Amino acid sequence: MVFSSITFLFYFLPIFFGIYYFTSYKNLTLLLGSIVFYAWGEPRFVPLLLASATLNYVFGALVFRAAGRMKWWLLVAGVASNLLVLIYFKYTGFLLSAFNDLIGPHRSPLPVPEILLPLGISFWTFQGISYLIDVYRGVIPAQSSFVNFAMYKAMFPQLIAGPIVRYQQVAREISSRHIGNADVMSGLAQFLVGLAQKVLISNTVAISADRIFGLASAGLSPGLAWWGIVAYSIQIFYDFAGYSNMAIGLGRMLGFQYPINFAQPYSSLSITEFWRRWHISLSSWFRDYLYIPLGGSRVGPWRIYFNLSLVFLLCGLWHGAAWTFVVWGAWHGLLLVIERAGGSTLLARLPNVICRAYTLLAVMLGWVFFRADTVPHAVSYLAVMFGASSGTAAPWQMYVPHTAVVAIVIGAGLALFRRDQWPSAIQQRMLDARWLKTLAVPTLALLFMVSVASLAAGTYNPFIYFRF
Repeated sequence: MVFSSITFLFYFLPIFFGIYYFTSYKNLTLLLGSIVFYAWGEPRFVPLLLASATLNYVFGALVFRAAGRMKWWLLVAGVASNLLVLIYFKYTGFLLSAFNDLIGPHRSPLPVPEILLPLGISFWTFQGISYLIDVYRGVIPAQSSFVNFAMYKAMFPQLIAGPIVRYQQVAREISSRHIGNADVMSGLAQFLVGLAQKVLISNTVAISADRIFGLASAGLSPGLAWWGIVAYSIQIFYDFAGYSNMAIGLGRMLGFQYPINFAQPYSSLSITEFWRRWHISLSSWFRDYLYIPLGGSRVGPWRIYFNLSLVFLLCGLWHGAAWTFVVWGAWHGLLLVIERAGGSTLLARLPNVICRAYTLLAVMLGWVFFRADTVPHAVSYLAVMFGASSGTAAPWQMYVPHTAVVAIVIGAGLALFRRDQWPSAIQQRMLDARWLKTLAVPTLALLFMVSVASLAAGTYNPFIYFRF
């Protein structure tokens, strides 16, 4: 079940909240509702989700009570258990295929099993690891109630695609939370904005992106290839940012304050800034649980470069078990190393418009590898983008209809707009403008009705991050 579906909007959501708001057993209700939500799409993996909750609950209690070296070894065992589950389901096929390629065709290859990937396993595995490490560090005590902990692990707003909510961020709300009218209305508004971003922008451009990337290089022209990557850049941003806004809004309606996950990343002036604004819960997770323990920025320059490269290689692998994701992670790691080695000093001297253009171009080039099916596919696509067209392509209008052009223009405008760079007097005037507040409710209502009409019409409704 996805948030942007008729089933969720008109069946699950009203029934669940109708029970949730009037019961005294909110944590149990949320746990059971989350299990129903997950079972709707992946019933076979509900036991795995509950087993993961049990594993982390038990190891958290053991780590919390232990001392000395035993505390350390229990942490290692808990983290390793989480990683082994993730590796089995997500990387077994990739690792065996890589091994078969390494030994060559003259030796008997190992059989590569087809293992279904449980929805959201990358997110709730990292969630469990952060819990164990924070308990080990003494940042939080272990949760004594299994129901409360299982509810934290399975909360449906962030279960499938994040944000990666750390236990310490919601520990107080798990024990006691007040849900006021302002929380409900604010959360509902953010949910409706996210729904419109997903349905009206991301879904609208998704067909164009998929069709163009589905063409062979002989059917591409440079212009059409650029339209494809522009469409995909808009699609992936509003696909994930929209879903994150819906998750954060739902969390607010439940009484939780989830962390922000996107902050105008396409308006960044460098790749370093981009990663402070894109998928913030993931980038901060890698920073706090891998980069800093490796030494962070407290070590020598070459060790810093190594740490950055390793972190982003793993970040690429986290997104998917394919060489395209490895290259994507390596690309971002390389750019961050270059900026760390002096590139950021050069960028600081350049006009903002050039810095923005550089960042957008670098991100879009990376998205080619992220979207392509294989590395050769990505390389050939990039070659066409920069003029190496080998065939006669159809006019771009055949693949990018007017609706997609409008969605791209609106999406790009909203993504590049930075209100915090406007003069403070203008910002305050906008906040105080009564006409904007008056228009807010009818605008949200209109966005909801148009979004629902689009979903009811059976329009294309993919979700990129379900793969991760």
